[in-house]
Amino acid sequence: MATKIELLSPAKDLECGIAAINHGADAVYVGAPAFSARVTAGNSLEDIEKLCRHAHLYHAHVHVALNTILTDSELETARKLIYHLYDAGADALIIQDTGLLQLDLPPIAIHASTQTDNRSADKVKFWENIGLQRVILARELSLEQIRNIRRQTHIELETFVHGALCVSYSGQCYMSQACVERSANRGNCAQFCRLPYSLTDADGTVIRNNSHLLSLKDMDRSHSLLQLMEAGITSLKIEGRLKSIDYVKNITAFYRKKMDAIFAHDNRFSAASTGNITTTFVPAPEKTFNRGRTEYFLHQRDNVMVEPDTPKSIGEPIGKVTRVQGNTIHLHTSATLHNGDGLGFVNAQNELQGFRINRADGATVTTLEAINGLSAGMPVYRNFDIEFDKQLRGNSATRRIPVDIKLSEQPNGVLLTLTDTEGVSIHKAFNVEKQLSHKGEVAYDMLRENLTKMGGTVFNARTVQIDLNHPYFFPNSVVNEWRRASCNTLIEKRIATHKRPDGRKEPTNGEATFPLHTNGKADYRANIMNQTAADFYRRHGANEVEPAFE
Repeated sequence: MATKIELLSPAKDLECGIAAINHGADAVYVGAPAFSARVTAGNSLEDIEKLCRHAHLYHAHVHVALNTILTDSELETARKLIYHLYDAGADALIIQDTGLLQLDLPPIAIHASTQTDNRSADKVKFWENIGLQRVILARELSLEQIRNIRRQTHIELETFVHGALCVSYSGQCYMSQACVERSANRGNCAQFCRLPYSLTDADGTVIRNNSHLLSLKDMDRSHSLLQLMEAGITSLKIEGRLKSIDYVKNITAFYRKKMDAIFAHDNRFSAASTGNITTTFVPAPEKTFNRGRTEYFLHQRDNVMVEPDTPKSIGEPIGKVTRVQGNTIHLHTSATLHNGDGLGFVNAQNELQGFRINRADGATVTTLEAINGLSAGMPVYRNFDIEFDKQLRGNSATRRIPVDIKLSEQPNGVLLTLTDTEGVSIHKAFNVEKQLSHKGEVAYDMLRENLTKMGGTVFNARTVQIDLNHPYFFPNSVVNEWRRASCNTLIEKRIATHKRPDGRKEPTNGEATFPLHTNGKADYRANIMNQTAADFYRRHGANEVEPAFE
């Protein structure tokens, strides 16, 4: 049986979440109304419920991030919130604070956040032993380290394949807290790694001035997806709960296409949800937010992981400048440029400087701005493609579920049966007067054509079977109503038959021992901010507990 591989996309809000599902995500992760590690990306319970309903239609999942560390006074509020999230339909909860594991929780699947610093097989094995369903691995692991963890564990493994990188280990960065008392582990990182710095040697000589020395390139592991699947990863995660909807659409569609190409030629793996996706654009990661690309440590250390010139989206490289004449710029490029495109270059101060094209004439562009510092030989990037942006607006994708349709005779009317590709089936009887059609056999063709008109629904007709005793005439409006009512019934049944993952299992092999850092001590790196979390670590082997850095 094929291993189901999940494409997991980010969503800062309901609109982004629905877009992610429509563009091919098997699951989305969103921030809880409170206690999310992205304090500005929380979602209401009402919106989470709407998102769950839309996702569950395709048997896709919704994971809710409640992954900050909590104070004693916040634990009960968080516990009640988790019950509300479960009632809203959430499939899994992403957590960092182990105090939550000591509380009475609903039977919801629990995922150990990457904030829990999951770098070793011992740590992953511990989460498995205490009944968690999934571990989100540290971004820094190599392919061989992932394989080693898989060899020693059976728990679901999730890893990041695309998006922003932090210069520090997740959950172990204290720079923001130390400098301005804004805790990354409380969802309020000040992002010091994206600020400019100057580097000097011991003699005071400036090696690099005003550069973004800690700002890493963005992760892009799109060329290593099959290797990750073979290493034991079952969830491929896109970073970006603060990213725009165009990023979510573009990057999700890009990875959906890459993964489907793998599944088409390798029957060991298959998609984790259903529905066929069609987009109005050709996905291209370089055309939405990116800081360049790195596979990070996946195949050992990349030579260049840092993008010191800018923490902003540098865009796609399109060529070089050949000549500058006032506001007219001549380029050596094969790209098709448009009026309104945004271009950029790195100036002499190592800063990204941008301008908008007023008029494009092949490889010659003019602007309405004075462009200082641009000269022949300099590389140029496009960080806004106006035509691509237009393609992403509005409904840029459809996701259809194939169904088989059967219309059969009943004494007082007809029976319409819809059956989807997973075998979910509904039957709806309609009382109707049956009049013989004057068009004879052609009536069957007309009826079949009308039943397949499912463009306004989430379904598309794969086969249509007409099993009537005679060719009857039915008004189009009547057939339309049969189709509409049957599709709505199938939608409700698909949502109702969606199977959520099992909740946390209580360990049966006694108390597992947490892999402590030093001499049986749970030090500040365990991020313990409440007494209940401290009790958790004592219960699992700590003879000394140190409070969180916060």
